[in-house]
Amino acid sequence: MNRLDQTFSRLNAQGKKALITYIMAGDPSLQDTEQLVLELERAGADIIELGVPFSDPIADGPVIQQAAERGLQSGTSLRKILDSVRRLRATTQIPIVLMAYYNNIHAFGEAEFCGKAVDAGIDGLIVPDMPADEAGPLRGPADAAGLHLIFLLAPTSTSSRRAYVAKESGGFVYYVSLTGITGAKLNDMAGVRDNVAKIKKQTKTPVAVGFGVATPEDAASVAQVADGVIVGSAIVRRVGEHGQDGQLVQEVGRFVRSLKAAMQPA
Repeated sequence: MNRLDQTFSRLNAQGKKALITYIMAGDPSLQDTEQLVLELERAGADIIELGVPFSDPIADGPVIQQAAERGLQSGTSLRKILDSVRRLRATTQIPIVLMAYYNNIHAFGEAEFCGKAVDAGIDGLIVPDMPADEAGPLRGPADAAGLHLIFLLAPTSTSSRRAYVAKESGGFVYYVSLTGITGAKLNDMAGVRDNVAKIKKQTKTPVAVGFGVATPEDAASVAQVADGVIVGSAIVRRVGEHGQDGQLVQEVGRFVRSLKAAMQPA
């Protein structure tokens, strides 16, 4: 069974929700990324998202754009990220999802990429600029390799769209909490609650909420309605602030522990 499925099944049996943490691979270096992945797990993360640095990220706000620039400046590539995950698998079995733009995968070659990703230890793939109904080139190779494709839903998604995307998603459905870019503020919790409830009526696949979740209070609120809470920009901002001062791992770990503590069931 895919590590994502195992994790959501275990947490559901325990009455808990998944904390999904995002960092940019190679920010400030791949060696730091490997240390951060292990610290995120120690701090309570259940699933790790690794961003693949890209020069034209359409879904990302300034914080993650700057992280991508730092990752590119450190010489990070998709092949080097897979090598890094392969090294991590000697130490950890935490589920790892790659978040990559399609050009990176197309240049690699879809079939070769999916096979090498799973061999390295990747469990799922999020491609923000590839809607579910345009995923044909990836669907066959991903299914053959056992790689989950995770698709996004938005507040503007229709009922028929929710049903289609939920059917096509593996591992979890990624609900984007707002109509905007990463790093914006979560300000419509009632809307999140309403839309997550609608999605969960249409699928048994877990639903995780991201974009705008920045504080322990946000994480606690989202954990009340969703199966998973995704935190990205708030962590990446700390990486940017502490990447060079020797406190990087400790500061990120401290913040993630506060998120996890806020999500504990009463």
